Amino acid sequence: MHPHAKLIEKFYSAFQNLDGESMAECYHPKVFFSDPVFPRLEGKEATAMWKMLCSQARDFSLSFDTVEADNHLGKTRWEANYTFSLTGRKVRNKIDANFEFKDGKIICHSDQFSFWKWSVMALGSVGLLLGWTPLIRNRVRQQAAINLEKFIQHLPE
Repeated sequence: MHPHAKLIEKFYSAFQNLDGESMAECYHPKVFFSDPVFPRLEGKEATAMWKMLCSQARDFSLSFDTVEADNHLGKTRWEANYTFSLTGRKVRNKIDANFEFKDGKIICHSDQFSFWKWSVMALGSVGLLLGWTPLIRNRVRQQAAINLEKFIQHLPE
């Protein structure tokens, strides 16, 4: 197995155990992360996001499969099952992850999933009716950014 494939497996195995510190160790210090909720996180913001998600996870399980990687790129598909804390609703999110590597670490990580499908599960009827609109997407992004900033402020230096 390619060392970068092992790195991806280490990342998701740590996530399965809600070990944000071990996840952060897989990232290059100048990592760039993007997904539909957190569209532009760099460096410590990206590692803090995973630490925040791990620390706040409820009823959480994760699976991943078919990790592929070479010297430059990697990918996998993963699924997270959890209770969305804001609404108490169950979410089953299927995500396609793509990676780029530098110096044996993840330098770029991009997750893609259907925001509308996620919003239906997480927000219920509001997500069903309005989850496809920029209004809901932007509100979710704003709240996520606020939560991340509060979390970062309480991290040790």
